[in-house]
Formats: sequence, C-alpha cells, structure tokens
Amino acid sequence: MYSIDPTPNDIAKELAKRHKALRKQLKISQAELAERSGVSLGSLKRFETTGHISLESLLKLANLLNRLQDFNSIFQAKDDMSKIEGLFTTNS
Repeated sequence: MYSIDPTPNDIAKELAKRHKALRKQLKISQAELAERSGVSLGSLKRFETTGHISLESLLKLANLLNRLQDFNSIFQAKDDMSKIEGLFTTNS
C-alpha cells in the first residue's frame, strides 16, 4: 500500500536530521551534548543515525537545546468544531 503521509519512521528520521543540524549550528559536539544532557553518547549517535531514541532521552536533548516547548502541543485535543459548524448549517 502506498501513502503520501509520512510513516513514524520517516518522522523519526526527519527529527534526527533536524536535531543534528541544530546541534551543528550551535557548534556542540556529540560528546559535549551527551555529557551535558545526561543522554549516553551511544544513544545520541544512534538517534542521529537512525532516528531511534527513547522519549525520555529525546526530551532531555530538547531541553538542553532549549526546544522542550516544541512538545507542548503534542496530543492536545482539538477544539470541537461541530458546535461551530452547527451555527452555519440550515435545516431546509
């Protein structure tokens, strides 16, 4: 089956790619980031290569890179638009 939607693996790899680019932009080595974040160097290397990392480690890296707030909108319920849509429907 083909889909234009990204798979979880695609998203993980893209996150890893963006993370690595941000780390390099900030001129932080993998070893320094691992030490400062409390994430093992092996986990960090694996993440940047494959996109695989535990949620706890990902949050530690995000926190150190001042990007923890990026996770605030994940899993938030969307506003119930049915009430608003009801205002615009007519019973003709």
